[in-house]
Amino acid sequence: MPNRLADATSPYLLQHKDNPVDWWEWGPEAFAEAKRRNVPILLSVGYAACHWCHVMAHESFEDQATADYLNAHYVSIKVDREERPDVDAVYMQATTAMTGQGGWPMTVVMDPEGAPFFAGTYLPDQPRHGSPSFTQVLQALRGAWVDRGDDVRRTAASVAEHLRKEASLPAYALTGERIDGAVATLAQEYDAMAGGFGDAPKFPPTMVLEFLRRYRGESVQQARHMLARTVAAMAGSGMYDQVGGGFARYAVDRAWVVPHFEKMLYDNAQLLGLYARLGSELGDRIATETADFMLRELRTEQGGFASALDADSPAEPGGHAEEGLFYAWTPAQLIEVLGPTDGAWAAELFGVTEEGTFEHGMSTLQLRHYPQDPADRSRLADVRRRLLAAREQRPRPARDDKVVAAWNGLAISGLVDAGRRLGRPDYVEAARATAELLERLHVKDGRILRVSRDGVVGAHAGVLEDYGCVASGLLALAQATADGRWLRLATRLLDTALASFAAADGGFYDTADDAEVLVARPRDPGDNASPSGFSSLVHALVEAHALTGDGRYRDAAERALATVSVLADRAPRFAGWSLAAAVTMLDGPLEVAVVGPSGPERDALVAKALTLPGAVVVAAEGATEEIPLLAGRTPVDGRPAAYVCRGFVCERPVTEPDGIG
Repeated sequence: MPNRLADATSPYLLQHKDNPVDWWEWGPEAFAEAKRRNVPILLSVGYAACHWCHVMAHESFEDQATADYLNAHYVSIKVDREERPDVDAVYMQATTAMTGQGGWPMTVVMDPEGAPFFAGTYLPDQPRHGSPSFTQVLQALRGAWVDRGDDVRRTAASVAEHLRKEASLPAYALTGERIDGAVATLAQEYDAMAGGFGDAPKFPPTMVLEFLRRYRGESVQQARHMLARTVAAMAGSGMYDQVGGGFARYAVDRAWVVPHFEKMLYDNAQLLGLYARLGSELGDRIATETADFMLRELRTEQGGFASALDADSPAEPGGHAEEGLFYAWTPAQLIEVLGPTDGAWAAELFGVTEEGTFEHGMSTLQLRHYPQDPADRSRLADVRRRLLAAREQRPRPARDDKVVAAWNGLAISGLVDAGRRLGRPDYVEAARATAELLERLHVKDGRILRVSRDGVVGAHAGVLEDYGCVASGLLALAQATADGRWLRLATRLLDTALASFAAADGGFYDTADDAEVLVARPRDPGDNASPSGFSSLVHALVEAHALTGDGRYRDAAERALATVSVLADRAPRFAGWSLAAAVTMLDGPLEVAVVGPSGPERDALVAKALTLPGAVVVAAEGATEEIPLLAGRTPVDGRPAAYVCRGFVCERPVTEPDGIG
């Protein structure tokens, strides 16, 4: 019989609706039940594409004996971290504080007030390497609750108090010298052999790479080298889908060979934009393939983008799911699809060996050396087409089809960047459709609702990243279309964010001042897999100032960046997006208005302006008051003209691309 999760809208929660565990969704009813029964709460947090979440569910939550114990002695709450990032953030902070590390599934045990006294991640169903099983942990915690309840509650209260304390850090401007220092720190952490930063696992450092792309300081050559080596390594790696396009979540090894196969919208949306902005043959190819993947496999009927594709797929229809089977190949499988000659050629080109680079003698596909001969490129395109068609016959990974506002904002930005730079107006039109969906479903009275599914919006309030990422996407669309509608909507959202999320020191909380009260109010300016709410909002504020000239937005961005200066000094890998904004603010930012009849001349001016890192570039037929940067701008002698400005102070208009710089 289905449990309470049968009524959930989250695909992740629905995966657990047939568990024998008597799951509750997060809400006051669950906490009231724990208080009534005087039992602790088990909080399990994960997401639909999470491999180890599936493993723990199969081992423990589908097991009747484990479920019976949980049902008798706990109130069990299941949370989709993508639907409730505020809940995830608070208890992930507790998990890392208590264990030194975090991850998903996240397993927390807390008192009926929500104060945690145990935290961990994946817990196996059997004891391993001297560590207890999940059931043994549950039994020990239940014993402590019954026999030493006062001590447990004091521990929980102490942890809760720790979570509520906000560190007081000095605030100072991110000067050019400090930005140089961040590059020097990144150089120390750079992997000269394989590209990227640090050791395994290797995550795509998208926001750091954009910072290095914009950087113009004393270590510019070193920054360019780290950027170029890393984007090439990722593009040729097993983390990139060499058949269908798009990036997996991360690589489990230092050399980017074996990915964790889940494909997330937020990764691909950001990487799409990054590669498009490179302005190189490699960048154009990867951006095109990634955009096409997103439109083919993540687009929803309503015009938005689904959150993720699962890491796992069944070995056969109805069979047990295994990670990576959809994407990996053996030499024999290549020959079966392509024939002996093309199969052997593809195996050599993609690094598919008899021993395998993955599991069960299978290999991930790598393309470390893209063919330079036009005939080989044509052959590769044909091979990819045939492999993609054959792969479509395999059991597909599941798709988490909820639409998350923030990540769709990232998708708008990425598609606009690719559309403008690659001459693909269809990408811009796809971005417009996504913006219209967000406007229609997710924005209510200037506030954002975080998720929708199948055209129905959920009740969960948007968090800071929703405001920052959606506003940035709308501002990108306003630049591409010169449609004041998107600028007006973006500034409405920014005004709401400034009013409802601001902290006294100039920074921002992750939840609004009228949001549900948790054990602590989350606040984390550090970037992770996607931009933090803090850094995404700062970018939107900088862009809004460039388009409107409204000093409130620039002032708010400057105050906010001062509060993240310590993080940028100590851990620039987690402040890449803030550093990218700081570089842009040091340089101006550049504001470019291009006006005149559409056609090759105007296109050439726009194309040159878009090569200026961090520039805000808006183009239109003529002046319009709807976008202040375009107000009063006119063509020169009937020819399209570009006005290059800083702080709305403009140079003489130019009619030739070489005059832009």
